[in-house]
Amino acid sequence: MRLVSYDGEQVGIRSLNEALNMAQDMDLDLVEVAGQATPPVCRIMDYGKFKYEQSQKAKESRKKSTHILVKEMKYRPKIGVGDFNTKTRKVEEFLKEGSKVKVTIMFRGREMQHPELGARILENVADAVAEVGHIEVYPEREGRNMTMVLGSGKATQKQREIVEKLQAEMTEEEISEEEVSEEEQQSEVVEDTENEETVEETS
Repeated sequence: MRLVSYDGEQVGIRSLNEALNMAQDMDLDLVEVAGQATPPVCRIMDYGKFKYEQSQKAKESRKKSTHILVKEMKYRPKIGVGDFNTKTRKVEEFLKEGSKVKVTIMFRGREMQHPELGARILENVADAVAEVGHIEVYPEREGRNMTMVLGSGKATQKQREIVEKLQAEMTEEEISEEEVSEEEQQSEVVEDTENEETVEETS
């Protein structure tokens, strides 16, 4: 076997009996540390002390590791101001506690045709909690839902700019939809007028 001393120095190739005798002379243990190696590697150590130190390191590692909870808050596209404020205050509390929050917009029926309503609510939530939370996952569609994930910590200037940009884009889309709707209505009026004139000529 290849033997490593108590101080971590390479002793070299030794027989099992020779290594055991060296460990016993020092009142220590002979421990195999790399059994798959050729030849196997053993080290002279205080095994009890080694196990204790490993246990302490594991405890420290668990203390340092933080368990972050992900909580969820659900909204509807046509939520009232009162309900919006109540739910958003709860989101703010979760963020202050250090939790992440998944904000979900649930669509039903014809609401699916207006994703901009859900996007606007998500942006309003992000804007309302910007002092204690920031967007980690930007709004995205998940089947009949639209989701966004917030993390604790103040939003950066760049994130604020992205939210403002999304809000501006949604406003532009609404204006475009209104213009298209007006054009369709005008087109229907013209068609109705033409139909009336045709009927009069026929009569």
